[in-house]
Parts: sequence; C-alpha cells; structure tokens
Amino acid sequence: MEGQLRELVSFLRDRNPQARGVALENLLPHTVPGAAWRNSIFFQSLGGGGLQKAKESDIIRDLKLLCRDQLSVAHDSFRALVNLSDSPLLITSLSDPTFLNFIVSYIINPASICADLASMLLSNLTASSPACSALLTMKIAVIPHNGSLWPVNSRCGSCAAPVPYPPGEEKEVPALPLLVEAFVQGATMGNITELSKRPRKAELNFLASVFANMSVSPTGRDFFLSPQPFELADENSDLRYPLSKIVPFTEHKDVIRRRGTASTIKNCSFNARAHKAILSPEADQVRVRPSKTAAPGIDALPYLLLPLAGPEEFELEHQEKLLPELQFLPPDKKREPDTSARLILVEALLLLCHTRWGRDYFRAHGVYEIIREAHLKDTSDAVHETMERLVQLIKGEEPKIALADDEDQDIEADLEVYNPTKTATGVKTENVDSDDDDLIIEEI
Repeated sequence: MEGQLRELVSFLRDRNPQARGVALENLLPHTVPGAAWRNSIFFQSLGGGGLQKAKESDIIRDLKLLCRDQLSVAHDSFRALVNLSDSPLLITSLSDPTFLNFIVSYIINPASICADLASMLLSNLTASSPACSALLTMKIAVIPHNGSLWPVNSRCGSCAAPVPYPPGEEKEVPALPLLVEAFVQGATMGNITELSKRPRKAELNFLASVFANMSVSPTGRDFFLSPQPFELADENSDLRYPLSKIVPFTEHKDVIRRRGTASTIKNCSFNARAHKAILSPEADQVRVRPSKTAAPGIDALPYLLLPLAGPEEFELEHQEKLLPELQFLPPDKKREPDTSARLILVEALLLLCHTRWGRDYFRAHGVYEIIREAHLKDTSDAVHETMERLVQLIKGEEPKIALADDEDQDIEADLEVYNPTKTATGVKTENVDSDDDDLIIEEI
C-alpha cells in the first residue's frame, strides 16, 4: 500500500489536470492525523534539526503549488495542508513569505471559493510565532477596483483576475486591516444559500481564530488597539480601532467566530491602558497611551454581556443601570450554549475589572446584576469560579490608599495593589477561610 501511494506522488506534477486531481484525491485521506501512512509519505523526507534549517519535501512543495490549480485540485490541496499543518515540522515551510502572501491575498479576494479552507490553514499557522510575526509586518500588493482593493497575488485557477483587468496603479498596504475588513464582510454570507449570488464566496469564520492568535503578543494587541481608517479604500475615512469591527460577533451563529472574537477581546484586555477605550461608548473619543491619536470608543461591554444574559426581568432600579442593549430582552433570549465561549467572556470581564476605571464602569452599568443571574443558571464549575472572582472585584471595597492612574499601570501591577477579601459585599461564604469554590453570589 505504501508503495502504491508513493507512486501517486509523482502524478502531482503531471501536466494532465485530471491526473493531478485523481492522485491528490487518493492521497488526501492519508493526510488526516492518525492515518497509517501519514508520517512515511508526508513527513519522512523532511530534514533539519538543531541549528540546521528544515528542508522542504517535494510533496509539500507540490501541495503548495496545487493550491493555485483549478478548483477541484486546489480544494483538495488546501484540505491536505489544513490536515498536515497540525505538525510543527511543516510550520517553517508553510510560513515562507511567498506562500503566506498568497494565502492572505487569496482570503482577501471576494471571489476566492476556497477562502474558508485558506483561513483554516492560516489559523493553524498563526498558532506559532513565526507566522504571526510575518503576518504583523506583511504588506499585500493591491489595485483599487470597484470601490475596494483587489489583491494582485490572489490570481490562480480558482480565483481569476477581473475582466477587464483593473487599470489602477499597484500599491502595497498592510495585510491585517484587509483581513479584518474581509472578516466583517464574510459575516452575512452564510445567510445567502446560493453561492453565485454571494458578493463574497466565503464566510471566513476561522479568521476569528487568526485574530485571537495574533492578539496573544503585545505587538498584535497594539494593532487591534491602534486607530486605523475605517474604510480602507477611502483615504479620508474616519479612524476607528480595528477591535471595534470585531466585537459585534460575540453573538454570531457560528461558534468558531464567537469563540475567536471573545478570545481576541480577552487578549486585548491584558493591556490595562486600553480598558477605557475598550469599554467606552462610540460617542466618546478615547486614546490608548502612549498614542496621542484618539478614536471612538470600542463599546465592547454590551457584546461581552449579551451572550451571558437571559430573559430575566429586573427591578426598575437595576433595569435603569443596564446598557440599552441589555434592557427588556425578549422572553426567548438564550445564553451562549458553548461553555468555552462563556468562560472566555467572563475571563475578559475579569481582566477589564482589574483597573479602577473598569470597576467603576461595571458598577454603574449593572454588570453585577447580569452576572448574578448568569451564575444561577450556569452549570460549569470553571465559569462559576471565574464569575465569583469577578464579583469579588465589583462588590469589594476599594483600597483607601491613593492609586496611580490605571492607564499607566499594567494588569499585574494593579493586581498587586488591589486584592479584595473573600467576604466582600454581595458574596456569601459558609466559612471565612473557605476556598473560592465555596463562594455563592446572592442578591443584596
């Protein structure tokens, strides 16, 4: 069997597209993790180790080239690389600048039919730092076309160039803002069932995981928290924080998009200087130090709380504290069903509560009331524990000493300054010395 599979590899370079397609179709099942011949066929010829640079095998080089082939071949090639990209042995090869630039350009192009698979591949690659570093500095060659920017390097068998070819002058622009714009446009594509009627062929939900991976590093967070033109094709467009384009998707129908969005918000919340910008409404102009450029607030709080909120009715004095988006929710309002997503949302709230400004903002906008009801309905121990830690910060007494401006501190420094007791107002314990797991949120 192994010998027969090896014979198929040579057909990946055949001039006949049907031969390439049949060979790849038969090799594809053996790319999945756990397949019997996976390592011997796809990984055996990989070199490198120690200080020696890893060598690219012929079959991986062929698969990368076949991503530019006609639709059926490109589709199977992307699938094969998605399956294989779980191995760190391939990260260097798949993150080379030329191929990575093609993947990003292909995702950005609205006509790319396999862009969802390409975004899955990019998600796997950005789980490692080399691909993240390359993406942070990458620039894409584009040409203005029909009010948008057409990526030049996206041309391939499954994504032809526009006819007639755009007459504009080619220029290079940063890749990440283009990916964010494509991510926003793809959000509604799932509602259009007929592919030919979609202005963008892919939904690009896995880009949420890419953004979550990128925001793990301080440099990645700086991108999402630095004002950028809202409309990339318009040079006079207003400045907005890129994170503000992403936060509305915490209630999207796709769990991958919801979870990745929540993770991106959580990662950005590690920057304590950005808490005011993350929570402030759009009507407020806020800057993130040390930048001197202000932009409309990101207004993330309603999008963090809505997935945790249910149909409960509150007393009038509590109802008036809530943000407008959280008032008078319909009786069929459902909470986030995915436990991982709920935990990430509460962890993001917990991080945002580690600055004095954030705690005061939470108290003024009914965060405790929403979390109290969510705590009663949730069945996850991990979510319970995190909610109880959040309530400790919201309902605990503030320190008597004068604090420095929260925007000049980081999360770790603020944690050292403020550590409320377990018996704070709004939290009841059976024993003062009991663990956090014994805390119960109750209405006061």
